[in-house]
Amino acid sequence: MSMKIFIPRDSAATAVGADEVARAIAQEAAAQKLSVQIIRNSSRGMFWLEPFVEVETPQGRVGYGPVSEKDVKALFKARFHEGKPHKLSVGLVEELPYLKNQERLTFARAGLTDPLSIDDYRAHGGYEGLAKALTLAGSAIVTEVTDSGLRGRGGAGFPTRADQKYVCCNADEGDSGTFADRMVMEGDPFMLIEGMTIAALASGATKGFVYIRSEYPAAIATMKQAIIIAEAAGFLGQNIQGTDRSFRLEVRRGAGAYICGEETAMLESLEGKRGMVRAKPPIPALQGLFGKPTVINNVLSFAAVPFILAKGAATYKNYGMGRSHGTLPFQLAGNIKRGGLVEKAFGVTLGELVNDFGGGTASGKKVRAMQIGGPLGAYVPAAQLGMPMDYETFAANGAMVGHGGIVVFDSNVDMAAQARFAMEFCAIESCGKCTPCRIGSTRGMEVIDRITANEEREANLTLLEDLCQTMTDGSLCAMGGLTPMPVMSALKHFPEDFGAKKPRMKMAAE
Repeated sequence: MSMKIFIPRDSAATAVGADEVARAIAQEAAAQKLSVQIIRNSSRGMFWLEPFVEVETPQGRVGYGPVSEKDVKALFKARFHEGKPHKLSVGLVEELPYLKNQERLTFARAGLTDPLSIDDYRAHGGYEGLAKALTLAGSAIVTEVTDSGLRGRGGAGFPTRADQKYVCCNADEGDSGTFADRMVMEGDPFMLIEGMTIAALASGATKGFVYIRSEYPAAIATMKQAIIIAEAAGFLGQNIQGTDRSFRLEVRRGAGAYICGEETAMLESLEGKRGMVRAKPPIPALQGLFGKPTVINNVLSFAAVPFILAKGAATYKNYGMGRSHGTLPFQLAGNIKRGGLVEKAFGVTLGELVNDFGGGTASGKKVRAMQIGGPLGAYVPAAQLGMPMDYETFAANGAMVGHGGIVVFDSNVDMAAQARFAMEFCAIESCGKCTPCRIGSTRGMEVIDRITANEEREANLTLLEDLCQTMTDGSLCAMGGLTPMPVMSALKHFPEDFGAKKPRMKMAAE
């Protein structure tokens, strides 16, 4: 019987040499005439340990990392393939506090399975949600998801009659410090397929698209292959699992523009047009892709649906706090010691994520600021590390949880430079359709430059606040509407970096 060795195949692991490590292990095993089965699983989200190698033993999987090619011979000499000790050993993987202290619902299979094995997926609870959904009317599916408290859900409010309806997944994950969507698509693609299929059953849609950012070639390839496998197994296409329900799914490569992460710009791109924001109304649920009713959600929303259908709304709703139900995969990036993915119920504090899971800054200096929710998210000071990750709490503090990305900065950060970057990012990525975003971001850079050069500083600080308010109130979409959030949060919490004598007035987004 061959020994099983697991080596991740996703982008995070291959970027630091996982393919080379897998090849070296296969060659060394052959040279020693050892029977070894190498399984290319997905990353567990412990990026500081990648490439992370796991060996199946009677006691459970034993992990080693980070492993390089040059470590392979020494690992075999230490008989790592039998789970023996080595300086790179981290012990039983499931006992690691980083994993053991999480609540993994969406990422329950991450690292356990072969991403493209539908048998693995089903053996770990996959397609249980779809099996239940196939027995329910569309309205009953919507009710179950609604009762769970999941945010970002779609399906309700559809017109009853339409000759064609669509389900679209926005996988144009372009926010800084975010990678959960990529991990789902590369590590557990059938979960996304199942979630979208359930959404199609709920809404009566028969066609779906996964819009994946062009910078994710591995995710695109994995999703395309998974769709073929799911169709062959009868979980997609005509007469799903012998029923009269049908749903076809295709992958579309993104246009390489950040603005296409906005839902209506994504629809424009899917239709073969330049990605520009549409005015609303009408909302996509009424007139979306090609003018037809369309459900649009992001990867994590669709990925949560199979669990909800399989385990019930009440089980999912039991996680979290207040009106923030369920879990969210928080992504730790930036100046942090242990970068990676942590799935926790809403209510976990910033400090627990950054210090307990993340280990503080990689530099060893004090945490000064964290940007939460991507490049348009607020900068949160270290004084608020005790703040719980909860939609309402963050909104009350002029911030947003967003996609759960947390980018950490130490005491060396220049917050005026970070504020300028927000305006610069908007100027580069704006679709240009509305004046507040297109012109306001360029003027914003100029005003911040004058402030940092001490040119009529007080007058320009007032001008910057007025400009941010105009962008917040007048922009067509969140691109221009949220750009003031990082700018004004930096000015509010770190006025000294702008040469201001005291904290400024409240943020434009509050």
